[in-house]
Amino acid sequence: MGAPGSEDDVLTAGDDHAARAHSAFDLSAGRIRSSAHLADMENGQAREGHRVAVLIPCYNEELTVAGVVRSFKAVLPFADIYVYDNNSTDRTAARAAQAGAIVRNERRQGKGHTVRRMFADIQADIYLLVDGDDTYDANIATSIVEQIGDVGLDFVNVARVSTSVAAYRPGHRLGNLLLTRLVRSIFGRESTDMLSGYKGFSRRFVKSFPAMSSGFETETELTVHALELRMPMTEIVAPYKERPLGSMSKLRTYRDGMRIFLLIWRLVKDERPFQFFGFMGLSVLIFGAVLAAPIFQTYFETGLVPRLPTAVLCVSLMMLGFLSIFAGVILDVVTKTRNELKRLAYLSIQPPSRPGLHPRSSGL
Repeated sequence: MGAPGSEDDVLTAGDDHAARAHSAFDLSAGRIRSSAHLADMENGQAREGHRVAVLIPCYNEELTVAGVVRSFKAVLPFADIYVYDNNSTDRTAARAAQAGAIVRNERRQGKGHTVRRMFADIQADIYLLVDGDDTYDANIATSIVEQIGDVGLDFVNVARVSTSVAAYRPGHRLGNLLLTRLVRSIFGRESTDMLSGYKGFSRRFVKSFPAMSSGFETETELTVHALELRMPMTEIVAPYKERPLGSMSKLRTYRDGMRIFLLIWRLVKDERPFQFFGFMGLSVLIFGAVLAAPIFQTYFETGLVPRLPTAVLCVSLMMLGFLSIFAGVILDVVTKTRNELKRLAYLSIQPPSRPGLHPRSSGL
């Protein structure tokens, strides 16, 4: 968090603190304090003591951010609503503050940088991440909180369902389908809409997430993190509507699609090194064998090796192929050790208390 008085200071609506002090809800801590929390528990909104934070990364969302903040404040009145302004050139920050959000700034451009900063700064038990473009349904937030707080899941992905072509363009739909299927075939099949910008996380997820991406590809990294650590997760569907008139999407189909593909390529290399380097090594071995076949045929017929440079190339390719396979084997062991350490770091974070789970007393 920015230090008091710094350029990253928090902006809030003027009388918000006074209102919080007399509210039935302790909003500053994001906890339900009054007896009315029983009704909220029945609706799956929260459990006593759970701090809920809604995270909204924004870049030039002046037309929509206030509506998003008000929608989530209405559905989750006990939650803290954070808007991180990512170098907007319009009045995004002012509109968010007027709507009652806690507004902070992130100077590094890109959604990945903003998500990394939010995860590092904000302390809560349950986190909801949603775009500030007013295309997602806030009413589904209660189900997300219930899945994390009551069921005990670490990751909830919200799959988009839309009948409007304008809301979900065919090019984006096709790209999402192809990239999601690629990830499902490599890492796991628990997600059908990997690139959705609406997700829920437990504290365990957030505080164990390395956040290495810089842009929109962070959604892929979030999904793979849950799959790799075998976290309890689920996916729910929700309506996806088109942007309000005058609001422009920041997604660039080909540029961001290529960045997501390159991220998947890097994740395969890092998380599946044996398959990655083994496939490369096997391809090189096959190529070398194809080049060597005519040389062996000539040698058996004449006893000569007339194409010495090609023979040297074949031997080099064979050596390179075997080295690549052995490198994959070694890196696979390193990756498994790294994943074990990541799993231990994840387990070291205390999960929120859940109904029906009562630790034994120290005397038993």
